[in-house]
Amino acid sequence: MNWSEQAIRDAARAGDYGRVVKRARTAANLSQGQLGEACGMSQSAISRLEGRGAGSYDTAQLSLVAAQLQIPPHLVGMADHTAAIVARGDGNGTDVERRNFLGGVAAVAAAPAFSMAPTQQAHAARTGQAATLRVATTAFRRLDGTTPSRQLVDTVLSHLKLTQSIAQNAESEAERTRLSAVGSEVASLAGWLHWDMGDNGSARTWYGASIKAARRAANPLLAAYQLGSLAQFEAHSGNAAQGLGLIQSARNQLGPNMPAIADAWLSAVEALAHAAAGAEGSADQALRAAARRAQQIEQEDAPPWPWVFSFTETKVAATRVSCGARLGLPRWIAREQDSTSAVMNTGHEKQRALLQLDMASGHVAAGRLDGAFTMAARALEVGLRYKSGRIVERARAVRRSYSGPTPPKVVRDFDDRLHGVFL
Repeated sequence: MNWSEQAIRDAARAGDYGRVVKRARTAANLSQGQLGEACGMSQSAISRLEGRGAGSYDTAQLSLVAAQLQIPPHLVGMADHTAAIVARGDGNGTDVERRNFLGGVAAVAAAPAFSMAPTQQAHAARTGQAATLRVATTAFRRLDGTTPSRQLVDTVLSHLKLTQSIAQNAESEAERTRLSAVGSEVASLAGWLHWDMGDNGSARTWYGASIKAARRAANPLLAAYQLGSLAQFEAHSGNAAQGLGLIQSARNQLGPNMPAIADAWLSAVEALAHAAAGAEGSADQALRAAARRAQQIEQEDAPPWPWVFSFTETKVAATRVSCGARLGLPRWIAREQDSTSAVMNTGHEKQRALLQLDMASGHVAAGRLDGAFTMAARALEVGLRYKSGRIVERARAVRRSYSGPTPPKVVRDFDDRLHGVFL
């Protein structure tokens, strides 16, 4: 989308933010209903927003839709300092900016309870609180790629507590259902952050809480997504049987006509679980199924919420690298290195470091120690910078995979860097 095109600039200058949204939605090839589903809003709400002209806008709804479409905030009248940090989602903000943002976004989520008259509060409870809380959750997810989980986790848990408190006091069952879905998303993020910190017990607890909340929300798509997320965690933790059982539960939630993106993603997670069990043939079969379904994603409508991320054959290739590392199959890793270049060029440094460590495992298995431990050392530095227990433990696993007699200098240097690391 060309955000500098004249029609966009004219609409933004006139305060017709609905027209900006409409052009961005059309460029993304989304219907009003699809955008509404991704944002937890109705099709009619999107229609009203797009047709509002230069009138007043519900800030929570507009922020949510703009974040979903990745519209620069100044084009929808939100060019303040905080919105700019959220929209960028990169590492350019200073630590002070991030701390200010973390405090500010929590205040935004809590603001309706303190700044509105009673009748306005009642209206917000009916129409806006779930959407407002989801904006904050989206912001925290963006920060995950550029912020140590230890800095984020307390604020995310406070955000979850706020969501649960509002849900308990909701006046209608419909609003409680919407807030349960938001709570599921926040709990899942808490699980992800604890996993990154290396606190697997807490990660498992929060992933379980996200599944329970999704079931309270009576949303099979969300429940399947959270079951798949826990399956992914268990597969990476080496618990193959649990991972495979959770994947089957997720498939049962979706039924035979599941969206292609859900099927492809679950097949990739299934491959990881088979790799954890040492089942090369089953892992290969699941990866081939994931690749076939990934080819069909573009033929369908836009992916349904919560599958709002992209899932391509490139990500299937990255999964094969991870499986190859766990199975000790350097040929799988070598075969896919070129295909994973898109993943290696993403802005999510922590994810990139984990993939580098998987590639390093392949080099160790093939006897290429210099390349293996040079790559592993670069990934370890990322883990130390972000205080990521998950990355550090994966680096230790790479080191354990080499058991030669007298280690060469590159391995000794790696040992020196690992020595005394306590996160």
